[in-house]
Amino acid sequence: MIYTVTVNPSLDYIIDVQNFTPGMVNRTTAEKLFPGGKGINVSIVLHNLGIETKALGFTAGFTGEEIKRLLKQKGVASEFIEVEQGLSRINVKLRSHEESEINGQGPSITQADIQALYKELDRLTPEDTLVLAGSIPSALPSSFYMDIMKHLADRKTKIIVDATKDLLKNVLQFHPFMVKPNNHELGEIFGVKLQTKKEVIPYAKKFREMGAQNVLVSMAAQGAVLISEDGKVYEAPCPEGDPVNSVGAGDSMVAGFIAGYLNTGSYREALKTGLCAGTASACSEELATKEQVEYLLQATDFNFKTDAE
Repeated sequence: MIYTVTVNPSLDYIIDVQNFTPGMVNRTTAEKLFPGGKGINVSIVLHNLGIETKALGFTAGFTGEEIKRLLKQKGVASEFIEVEQGLSRINVKLRSHEESEINGQGPSITQADIQALYKELDRLTPEDTLVLAGSIPSALPSSFYMDIMKHLADRKTKIIVDATKDLLKNVLQFHPFMVKPNNHELGEIFGVKLQTKKEVIPYAKKFREMGAQNVLVSMAAQGAVLISEDGKVYEAPCPEGDPVNSVGAGDSMVAGFIAGYLNTGSYREALKTGLCAGTASACSEELATKEQVEYLLQATDFNFKTDAE
C-alpha cells in the first residue's frame, strides 16, 4: 500500500475571468473545484494508474468534508484526522490576462492531532511506502517530516519526501528512499542557481552523500535528473506536449515514478513513467490518467543519458 500524508490539504477553486479588473464586479467564464495538496495529488494519480493508495493528513470543517467527498467520488481512499479548530483551506487560482493565487491558512493542528496521525502511521510495514509531500503550517516545526521518519525508523517503510528547505534537508539523516526537489528548490538549499542538468548533477549527488537513497530532480520542460541508489546518473527530457496547467505536475511525476518502480523494479522505467505522468498532468486541466500515461510511454522515444550501466 502507498500511503500519502498531506498536512494542509485544500479545496482548489480555479476560476477563469475574461478581463479581471480590481475594484470591479468580475464574472467568471469557467469554474473548477478539486481536492488539493501535494500528497493528495500523488494519491489521485496513483489511483488512476491502478496502484492501491490511501491519503492521510488533517482536515477540518465543511471544507474538509468536501475534500473527503471529492476524493471518494474519484475512488481514492482516505483517512484524515479531524481537527477541531479552523477550516481546511480554500486556495483560489484566478486565470485572466495573468494568473493570481490566494491561498488559505488551514486549521490549527494540536499535539493531540499529531499523535493521532502517528497512531495511523504505526500500521505501516516494510512492504508499504509512505509519501510525505508539500508544505506544512507555520505553527509546526521544520523537523515535522524528520520526526515522522524517526518515529517510523524501526518499521523499515520506504519513505519518499517532496518538500523544500529545512523540511527536506532535515530528513536526509534518516535515509529516505527518495527525495524529489525541483532544480530551484535544490539550488535554494545550497545557495546557488541551478538552471541546467549539468549544474544539477553535482548537487543531486551531494544529496545522496547526505543520506538520500535516490534523488529525483524535476526540471519542468527540461525533464529530470535521477541519481539512483547505485550511483548511476539518469537524464531524460520530457515527452512532447502543450502545457496547460503546471499544478500537480511534479506530484504526478512522483506518483508515476512509484508506479513504474513497483511494476518493473527498474529505475530507468520508473523515471520514464514519472516523466510521462508529469507531462500528462501538465498538458491537461486535470491530473494524469492511465490512458494518457500509457499513450506517452508508447509515443515517446526517450533519449536517456546514463553515466554508467
